[in-house]
Amino acid sequence: MSDPKGMKKEIGLTSLIIIGLASAVATAIFFSPLQMTEVAGPGSLIAWVIAILFYVTISITYIELSQTYPEAGGPSRYSIYSHGSVTNLINAMADLLWYLFIPPIEAFATIEGLDYIFPSLLNSKGFPTLKGALVGVVLMFGYIPFNYYGVKTFSRITSGFGTVKYIIYILPAFLLLLTFLNLKNFTVYGVLPFGFAGIFSSMPYAMFAFGGARVIPDFAEEVKKKSYLIYALIITVIGEGLVYLLFDFTFIANLDWAKLGLTPGDWSSLNKVVGNPFIVLAGTYHSGLGQAALALLLIGGIVGPFLTGYVYMGGGARVLFASARSGFLHEKFKSLHSKYAIPYWGLLLFAVVGAVIAFLFAPVPSIYGLIDDATVAGYIGFATNPVAMMVLRKQGVTKWRIKGGTVISPIAFAASSLIVFWSGWPAVPYSVIILAVITAILGIVGKVSEGMKESTWYMGYITFLTLMTYVGSDGALNVIPFLTATLITVVVSLVLFYPLGIYQGLKERNYLYHQEASGSHGEMKSEGEKA
Repeated sequence: MSDPKGMKKEIGLTSLIIIGLASAVATAIFFSPLQMTEVAGPGSLIAWVIAILFYVTISITYIELSQTYPEAGGPSRYSIYSHGSVTNLINAMADLLWYLFIPPIEAFATIEGLDYIFPSLLNSKGFPTLKGALVGVVLMFGYIPFNYYGVKTFSRITSGFGTVKYIIYILPAFLLLLTFLNLKNFTVYGVLPFGFAGIFSSMPYAMFAFGGARVIPDFAEEVKKKSYLIYALIITVIGEGLVYLLFDFTFIANLDWAKLGLTPGDWSSLNKVVGNPFIVLAGTYHSGLGQAALALLLIGGIVGPFLTGYVYMGGGARVLFASARSGFLHEKFKSLHSKYAIPYWGLLLFAVVGAVIAFLFAPVPSIYGLIDDATVAGYIGFATNPVAMMVLRKQGVTKWRIKGGTVISPIAFAASSLIVFWSGWPAVPYSVIILAVITAILGIVGKVSEGMKESTWYMGYITFLTLMTYVGSDGALNVIPFLTATLITVVVSLVLFYPLGIYQGLKERNYLYHQEASGSHGEMKSEGEKA
């Protein structure tokens, strides 16, 4: 069933923007506002603003790198060109963990919505019951058909589906504000009840939300023009930022403490809210507008995460494709369907592994636990991109450069470091251990050793972040105050690991080791043969 002709360039600009927005605005729109407000109070709005600024810098590194290497699963390949196989193996597996967790998270979000109609899907703690876990498994396999029949069908369905989804998502926020608006929630109980530490602690949930924009460069090899990636990334980050601010404002303004059975101003008691928080809020109102908001939220809470789930599964299949292209996985995962030109082996594996995660993890964590783990893995993976961008500039590979890149790159690196640190204990060691095990197994089986010397900065960096989480006040020992630990994390990351990562980068293009999959691949290969 393999297709030697490669992937089909069938995604237009509009479709790519909608794919980006549809994948970026999903589960987090319902769940992040509650979790962030629980630890930051009204300060969660400040956290969202900081998150927008952080992710703008990260997305800019994607823009430059995707213009240099417009490949399927590109973010999981950039570091192979800058630092070699070992760094890229760790980077790609971190990305893979992010992708493996997202579809089950979206499935759980759908279950949270369905539970309002079928109460037997969640237990009293908000965890899926056996029946809920089985529904999660069915949803995971339900994502397959939306990806299987080619990227043209995928983009058309997602464009229509995503447009409707956005309307269904945004309209209820305004309806809830028209139903009940209590602006005193922003001031009477303290603007920053938990100080800046609360804002920083809430940041990972915001950055989890923004991580969806990463799907765009994963489809780079199937976009009609690589310049579309630039516009899609910019519009997606700005668009999702505005929507998340709207929903966070709505959540705080719409809190009717008495109807939820909570003590006014007791932000930490929000953890008692079980299920989709916005559906719970809307369910307390019996007016026409409140019921209309509830109906739309139920549709959005069930259908919206489903769309994001299948988009992420498609992106994840391309990460597996990229990893096979790098030589880390079996050749089968580089196979493309003879008719639909999609990486079908990766798609099927993702569905199976996702179904296992959805079933086995269901009784253990809440949706927030999986979000923590996915965020840590995701930003450990993202951290290589700013460094790779600067190394590739030094190699002279980059022809399309972002203005101010030398300033933006370290900010993006620092942002990734802080998000991992702020995710706290035990999410960081839990994700790092899984990452280490998977990387070690694939490294030993695949005899991955090229670029070992160039990877020591990355290994040291991950170890450092884990240690800081352990000794920081958000960790296990609480030896160093949280804000002091935050300062140490950002300073050491920028003063030591960022320049070390650039210094240890490959001094010249390593196309002799790795096949470059960009449009100029043939030219690059011939240069390598002459060298």
